[in-house]
Amino acid sequence: MAESPGSCSVWARCLHCLYSCHWRKRPKERMQTSKCDCFWFGLLFLTFLLSLGWLYIGLILLNDLHNFNEFLFHRWGHWMDWSLAFLLAISLLVTYASLLLLLALLLRLCGQPLHLHSVHKVLLLCILLLVATGLVGLDFQWRQEWYSLRLSLQATAPFLHIGAVAGITFLAWPVADTYYRIQRRGPKCLLLLLFFGISLAIYLAPLCITSPCIMEPRNLPPKPGLVGHRGAPMLAPENTLMSLRKTAECGAAVFETDVMVSSDGVPFLMHDEHLRRTTDVASVFPTRTTTHSSDFSCAELKRLNAGAWFLERNPFWEAKQLSVSDQIEAGNQTIPTLEELLKEAAALNLSIMFDLRRPPRNHTYYDTFVNQTLETVLRARVPQAMVLWLPDEDRASVQQRAPRMRQIYGQQEGNRTEGTLFLNLPYQVLPDLDIKTLHQDNVSVNLFVVNKAWLFSLLWCAGVDSVTTNDCQLLQQLRYPIWLIPPQTYLMMWIVTNCVSTLLLLWTFLLQRRCAKERERTGLETAVLLTRINNFLME
Repeated sequence: MAESPGSCSVWARCLHCLYSCHWRKRPKERMQTSKCDCFWFGLLFLTFLLSLGWLYIGLILLNDLHNFNEFLFHRWGHWMDWSLAFLLAISLLVTYASLLLLLALLLRLCGQPLHLHSVHKVLLLCILLLVATGLVGLDFQWRQEWYSLRLSLQATAPFLHIGAVAGITFLAWPVADTYYRIQRRGPKCLLLLLFFGISLAIYLAPLCITSPCIMEPRNLPPKPGLVGHRGAPMLAPENTLMSLRKTAECGAAVFETDVMVSSDGVPFLMHDEHLRRTTDVASVFPTRTTTHSSDFSCAELKRLNAGAWFLERNPFWEAKQLSVSDQIEAGNQTIPTLEELLKEAAALNLSIMFDLRRPPRNHTYYDTFVNQTLETVLRARVPQAMVLWLPDEDRASVQQRAPRMRQIYGQQEGNRTEGTLFLNLPYQVLPDLDIKTLHQDNVSVNLFVVNKAWLFSLLWCAGVDSVTTNDCQLLQQLRYPIWLIPPQTYLMMWIVTNCVSTLLLLWTFLLQRRCAKERERTGLETAVLLTRINNFLME
């Protein structure tokens, strides 16, 4: 393979033009790749890995991105679903870095210098800065998402391993080409040691991979039950009676919600401290948009529309289109009281799980909020067993007055006051839970909030009893985990993948060695010929 920029004809010059933004040949003294160019190639490779990693993070965080949308709304006052924009932006970064890296590898294989243009350098630095800012922001504001990423590896690590093996095999060709072009012994040994060290680490990575879904199919636990997070918020406005009915249609057994108390002592359903996001308070009470939700009377709350926002904003971009009748029903929803919810749920044979959101300290019912809520439950005359009591406040008093009400705990510790213990925990704690031991101790586990099939499948394999979800219609349709691999099958996949890759690596280095010898022989013949011509002309 020739060394000059023109040796790969027009295609090499086109590649060189795209990479360095120069069409004309450079002077011969600038033909070789300098240390500075090597640095920028390393930075390009790092940018590619970081942007690819950020794309993986983005895909995992889609499970919780609705929380991010709500977070921004409460600060900006403007709703936007950032899911699509988020994925599009990251995909563009990955595509740009991938194409630029591919150009660099092709140029290297053609023996071309890697003179990266300044525009590309600036863009690479911007990408690195953007990714670093995102990682810092994630660590600062949503540190719990690192636990989500750790958990995601149990679902993706077997396939990431295969992808990493394919990537290292693909890189063997340019690495071998570079190895045989380097003249000095030290850099050659360093490159070889680094490449094969990384390859060995990737080959042995499955020794550290564990996943609940690497199991015999016959040992698969029962499918987890479904708990509707504020109902079925992809099919109806959250925390409404329509959302309650959609929850029952989805096959969920429990409706999860949040309860507040009005200024006149009536418990009602609401998640936010302000009413701007889920009602038309800005048009009905324009001067009270920042007033706490509990500072409205029950009559004032009933004047608000709690469904039109759902049609205008479409809070979940992947939610299916509503029928005309559903759209009409959604547009006429109001804020339900807890008593209305309980009676409707009893008719639908749904259980209710709720947490309490205390009013401000100067509120009339601040000290009696728990008692007001309990009185409402008892006054509704619904079966106590259909109510799952989550708040820790005055739990002993609640158990005494309503002994058949099921108590749900938000932590593993605590006094066991009943035969069966129900835990309601964030899904990020799964690696720290011993589900089998908990089941032996007669403990049931519900994890929240689970919206993606990969995560639900992982929890299914782990033996979780139920999950709280925004997407009950998707999880209802899932009849089997998205992947389940017997241990012996996975072992064979690992061995075959590594063996094929190892053979390809050896073949690549042997082939490149022959090419290097051919280049050396051609170069010597050319040098001898030029010497003879020069001697002939001198004579």
